[in-house]
Amino acid sequence: TLKALNAFQFDEQIGRARVVHEPLGVVAMITPWNWPLNQVTAKVAPALAAGDTMILKPSEESPGCAVILAEILDAAGVPAGVFNLVNGDGAGVGSALSAHPDVDMVSFTGSTRAGIAIAQNAAATVKRVHQELGGKAANLVIEGA
Repeated sequence: TLKALNAFQFDEQIGRARVVHEPLGVVAMITPWNWPLNQVTAKVAPALAAGDTMILKPSEESPGCAVILAEILDAAGVPAGVFNLVNGDGAGVGSALSAHPDVDMVSFTGSTRAGIAIAQNAAATVKRVHQELGGKAANLVIEGA
């Protein structure tokens, strides 16, 4: 939420260490067909908040919500190049994004089969990969973590 973002300390002193949270860079986002607007915004909103640029590849089966969101972001004044939308299939576009040397992170929600291919494609450039595969990547964050 906006309240959490406003309270987040991007630069903080912890003991004698200074901790600075910086943007990752270019984040490729590959989203599934089910609940498309939620899946897209769950990736886009944090990347915008963190100052990252992004390339979204929505599912080829349900790209409409992503196209409308792209129009909304443009109308809202998001600078050109911050949010980028590419359409296509996973084997072609998803593979190219996950292997591209200028992509710093891949965020993927979908099948285990596709997740394995994405991880293998990303390995050559040692980029960060975050995946939710088959709804089985839940996280538990305890107080004080």
